Amino acid sequence: MSKFTKQEISWILYDCGNSAYSMAITTALLPIYFGMFRTGNSMDLGYFNSLASILVAILSPILGTIADYKDKKKRFFLFFFLLGVFFTAALAIVPIGMWQLLIFFYILTAVGFSGANIFYDSFLVDTTIDERMDRVSTSGFAFGYIASIIPFGISLAIVYVIGLGEYLGFQLGFVITALWWGLFTIPMIRNVRQKHYIEPEPNPIKSSFIRLGKTFKNIRSHKPVFIFLIAYFLYIDGVDTIIKMAVPYSQSILGGDSFNMFVLLGILLIIQIIAFPFAILYGRLAERFTTKRMIFVGILTYIVACIFAYGIDHISDIFILGAMIGSAQGGIQALSRSYYAKIIPKKNSNEFFGFYNVFGKFAAILGPFIMAFVTDITGDPRNSILGIIPLFVLGFIILLFLPKTTESVEVHPVE
Repeated sequence: MSKFTKQEISWILYDCGNSAYSMAITTALLPIYFGMFRTGNSMDLGYFNSLASILVAILSPILGTIADYKDKKKRFFLFFFLLGVFFTAALAIVPIGMWQLLIFFYILTAVGFSGANIFYDSFLVDTTIDERMDRVSTSGFAFGYIASIIPFGISLAIVYVIGLGEYLGFQLGFVITALWWGLFTIPMIRNVRQKHYIEPEPNPIKSSFIRLGKTFKNIRSHKPVFIFLIAYFLYIDGVDTIIKMAVPYSQSILGGDSFNMFVLLGILLIIQIIAFPFAILYGRLAERFTTKRMIFVGILTYIVACIFAYGIDHISDIFILGAMIGSAQGGIQALSRSYYAKIIPKKNSNEFFGFYNVFGKFAAILGPFIMAFVTDITGDPRNSILGIIPLFVLGFIILLFLPKTTESVEVHPVE
């Protein structure tokens, strides 16, 4: 970390904070807690993940366009960050059995988390230079993974002591997650500032919608950006789906007894440790072999992981599956973010990252829905994992059409 500037460290530390949410709420504790609230098919959580993604996808381009104005980005970031932290803690006070209220609060946490990430991701262009973006972005994911094991490990220990079948351990885990997220956001709030912006206009909301419409209309003329977004829409669908549905899928395949579930949570903890060096490795290799090639490696790793996941029949298989996923998860997400940041205009970064999040969030609607739907119509959750393999394959193919010089291309802003 000594090789990074103060602003870069502060930006990376936010990843250390919000990764606790990704681990505890998106992937591990909340899916099991939801199953305790609502007996039945835990794969139903896929429908609610899709609903949360729809809300964020609708808001992303509008908020991103408005936030490109001077001094707006930090305000929007703060609002969504506080929304996410508050309702993450509030999950702990939902009355037992009221699964509808639990899901409502969960959706608000997802909107807060994803909304804050729109502006956090776009702050990358304010925090560092193009030549360092791969390294800074992958370091954010890497240190986020290793940092998230602390609050999750504490929460897991509490759940173990109190009992996996008891609500209190999970509730304390939600509070710990919110506190951790909030604590590691303080440096970001204090030290990171918006450097690239558009000067305020007389009618900012109206002007934002006009600018948004022009960008949407003309984005196809920015060939590298357009091709990348289509490919990203497809392969990130599979990535986000596996993150959100790993526990429900494993629970459906292996059963939901306490031993299997606690071992599964322990394996998820180990995966975070595995993901740490691999995320950094992806950043280093991207400097040598290009960012695009390392994204290809990540996609191929996920395809192999999906094929392996179809045949799992023992808890030990989850460790092997998790190791494969952990080796690629941080790298493919971080390099996608930095690759995109390098080919978009800096002063329109929020606007373009708004579209980036639209493609990412609409993709996240499709994958969990496919898994839940395939499970319902076939009666076998094992078949659901096969439904997302074509998304990786198509994303890989479309990336092949990106110009070889894309990473050095600067896209001119839409006037």
